Amino acid sequence: MAETLQLTSGDKATQYEALLPQLGALVAGEPDLVANMANLAAALRMQFNFFWVGFYLVQGNELVLGPFQGPVACTRIAWGKGVCGTAWMRGETLVVPDVDAFPGHIACSSLSRSEIVVPIYKQGEIIAVLDVDSDQPNHFDETDATYLTQLSRLL
Repeated sequence: MAETLQLTSGDKATQYEALLPQLGALVAGEPDLVANMANLAAALRMQFNFFWVGFYLVQGNELVLGPFQGPVACTRIAWGKGVCGTAWMRGETLVVPDVDAFPGHIACSSLSRSEIVVPIYKQGEIIAVLDVDSDQPNHFDETDATYLTQLSRLL
C-alpha cells in the first residue's frame, strides 16, 4: 500500500472502522516493529488529533520511549509506575478519565488530562504499551479500548 491515509469523519467507532483496515494494509509485510509503531502513531494522531500518541517498549524492568507523535515525553517508566507501568504490570488496558486522580500518575506533560494505555502482546508476553493522551478530561471510553486493542494486534 502506498503511504497514504484516507481520513474519515463521524463518530469514534466509524473513524476506527475506516482506519483499521488501512493500518493493517500499511503494516502488512513490514517486519520492522519500530517502523510499524511509527506509522501507527502518526496515523492515530492524524485521524483523531490526539494530544500525544506513542509506544513504550519493554526493556528489562522498565518501559523505554519508542516512536511517538506529540510533545516530548518521559523517556523511561518503571514497572508498576504511572498509568503505563501499571497497565504493563496488570496486563490490561487502562482508561483514565482524569490523570490527576490516578495514584502515582507521571506527568510527562501538565497539559495531559486523560489517558488510555493498551498492552501489546507477542507470544503471550507484553513487549510494549500503546499510550494515548488527550488534553481533554474524560476523552477515552470502551470504544477506544476496543479498537486500540484491535490496532495493537497489528503489531
